[in-house]
Amino acid sequence: MSVAQARRALIGTASAPYRRSGRFAWHFARAKLRRDPVFTALFEQGWIPNRARLLDLGCGQGLLAAWLLSATQVWDQGAWPAMWPAPPSSVRVRGIELMPADVRRAQAALGAKAQIEYADIREAGFGKADVVVILDVLHYMDYAAQDSVLMRVRAALEPSGVLLLRVGNAAAGLPFCISCWIDRAVTVARGHRPGRLYCRSLTDWRSVLERLGFNVEGHPMSAGTPFANVLLVCRLSGTATVNRSELNHGGHGGHGGRQIPI
Repeated sequence: MSVAQARRALIGTASAPYRRSGRFAWHFARAKLRRDPVFTALFEQGWIPNRARLLDLGCGQGLLAAWLLSATQVWDQGAWPAMWPAPPSSVRVRGIELMPADVRRAQAALGAKAQIEYADIREAGFGKADVVVILDVLHYMDYAAQDSVLMRVRAALEPSGVLLLRVGNAAAGLPFCISCWIDRAVTVARGHRPGRLYCRSLTDWRSVLERLGFNVEGHPMSAGTPFANVLLVCRLSGTATVNRSELNHGGHGGHGGRQIPI
């Protein structure tokens, strides 16, 4: 089975349950899964282990959970690409989402196959997790809230756990500006009022995460898009203790800083 054939099978399988959530949810799922490179990368790179407790912060309508569930079906059908590692099995997904409509769509599509909760990640309890995923979420909250969420993610992760954090690189020039324009347009199209975006350069993101005790790998995650997105794969490097004053000491670069090589 080729990668292209496998992707078509995965997209069809993962999006099918959203027919129960309405035409918008189904069309959005198909478009997002087809165009966003992060979903394929998760399987190509094998970042999610078997039997992981996965916490998806800002999970939207639960597409990551649907994608992982579809992998089991495609694998069982023998339609998995030979060049990919086996998909993660028995992953338990807990998603937290602030938008009630997205929560309803996720719950209607996934039922008991994933735990989707309506809550604000700035306040919700995280429990313990082996994998935490945050895709294109933190820039909607101010810098102090970003720091707080990341500190609590660090506390929630098991020592061998991983944080998969996708961010826009505020030092990337025009591609970053395009990302912001489209972000605002999509926000309006989904019936929400766009607010200020709190963005950082990759240098600043790396600095914040390293002060929290993470080793950080950057993976470009904009293939096929005009954006400036990077997936930061963050693993705990030790037992460093970080308080808020230490975290804030490095400042917030906003649109400043240089672009680091990745």
